[in-house]
Amino acid sequence: MQNNKLNTYDWLCDVPDAENATDYVEVQFKNTRKGYYLNSSKIPLEKGDMVAVEASPGHDIGTVTLTGKLVLLQMKKNNVRTGEGYEPKKVYRKAKPTDIEKYEEAKAKEHATMIRSRQIAADLGLNMKIGDVEYQGDGNKAIFYYIADERVDFRQLIKVLAEAFRVRIEMKQIGARQEAGRIGGIGPCGRELCCSSWMTSFVSVARYQDISMNPQKLAGQCAKLKCCINYEVDAYVEAQKRLPSREIVLETKDNNYYHFKTDIFKREITYSTDKSFAANLVTISADRAFDVINMNKKGSKPVTLEADTKPQPPKRDAQDILGQDSVTRFDSVKKKKKKRPSGNGGNGGNGNNSGGNHPNASANGENRENGNNKPANNRPSGNDKQPRNEKAPNNNNNNNSGGNKGGGNNNNRNNNNNNRNNRNRQKPKENNDKQANNDKPQHQAKPGGNKPENKPEA
Repeated sequence: MQNNKLNTYDWLCDVPDAENATDYVEVQFKNTRKGYYLNSSKIPLEKGDMVAVEASPGHDIGTVTLTGKLVLLQMKKNNVRTGEGYEPKKVYRKAKPTDIEKYEEAKAKEHATMIRSRQIAADLGLNMKIGDVEYQGDGNKAIFYYIADERVDFRQLIKVLAEAFRVRIEMKQIGARQEAGRIGGIGPCGRELCCSSWMTSFVSVARYQDISMNPQKLAGQCAKLKCCINYEVDAYVEAQKRLPSREIVLETKDNNYYHFKTDIFKREITYSTDKSFAANLVTISADRAFDVINMNKKGSKPVTLEADTKPQPPKRDAQDILGQDSVTRFDSVKKKKKKRPSGNGGNGGNGNNSGGNHPNASANGENRENGNNKPANNRPSGNDKQPRNEKAPNNNNNNNSGGNKGGGNNNNRNNNNNNRNNRNRQKPKENNDKQANNDKPQHQAKPGGNKPENKPEA
């Protein structure tokens, strides 16, 4: 199956006569290795066919990945020369079952060969890491890919490896980025690594951003600067063209200021009075720096590097919507309502409302005329309130109607009723509590005569 990194979309496949435009075909091998071979025998080949191609020594087995006119464009892109003095390698044949069998046997030995070669390199004390081994299709040659920070003398290593594996040895050095692309992985963006998916040419990552070197953020899985930093280099270069040169020295009446750092996004430049270290740092805008440069060209020097009047930040028209209402406004505990203080004025309305539920004073007097019944536990309505130490107007009627039972008893009853009225005015709460008793039916009178109620309530 073709590697995604080496895949090339044949956008000329539908063009007439594009398929027979050239006899060159593109063949892919393990890892990122590709080659362009001449199909001199006019073998009908299609994308995905296994072919045996010319190698030194012997032959190699690969997969056809591209045919037709697009192969010429790919060769031009990869600087493959086909002129005089450059004899191209040829396609021998389509791979036979015996060729594929040898190819599978050779690939099965690659991992064990890599582990063994690492042990040999460690025994020889070489500061290198063998990352991968690739056997040729016929098994007569092995390519060892290694990583090393410094120059390594591996002549002794080649002799030991040739004696151990009985094949021809070829050493190829690769960088850390190529190693990460060979292994593969997922980047911090959540996508497959660029070096393992499509990137083939690795250039030195430029540093035009003036950013601090933080390995945790800027280094990739290869422990080098991320290749994606190169994607934004053009934007930084274009932005720096609108800023003053870093080599220009700003002169004032007090000191000379040298470039220290630049914030490209804010277009602010920080200057220092010393070239080697930060001293008396002053940050000004790019426009102010151009003004000072123009003044220096005219022969004048400003008093200070900063502008005389500092520009005020623009006012924001938009208001903070969340600032209008506090986010914690629902967290406050609701306060309990205070109870109304007990008093005459507070329960005056209760007496008025209860007045409609009570019988009239005249009805009370008629009930008292019956000598065999006990006086009912009725209370005067709130509308019939009398001033203290004054008798109700219905007392005369009660005295007259109670003549048969004796005037003394009726007078005592009237006095008791007046005392009760006065107590009800002083204790309105009790009046409210006893209103519920008015709805109950009156008790039947007990036989045995009426007894005067001379005893006041407790």
